[in-house]
Amino acid sequence: MSKATLYLNDSIHQALRLKAAETRLSMSDLVNDALSVLLSEDLEDIADWKERRNEKTIGYAEFLQQLKEDGTI
Repeated sequence: MSKATLYLNDSIHQALRLKAAETRLSMSDLVNDALSVLLSEDLEDIADWKERRNEKTIGYAEFLQQLKEDGTI
């Protein structure tokens, strides 16, 4: 385990302290859990991007035109 210094918004720090007290988990455990979830979501996003990277992209104006043609707008 590594040691790090984090600078948190005062309100976020207070919420973290309160959650730690109510859940009987350490602030470090809560932060580690939250970061693990965040990094896992990033990994899923990267996999989705790799899967879709060859899809055709469409510009805003072209998309609006398609919406107009199909009667959406």
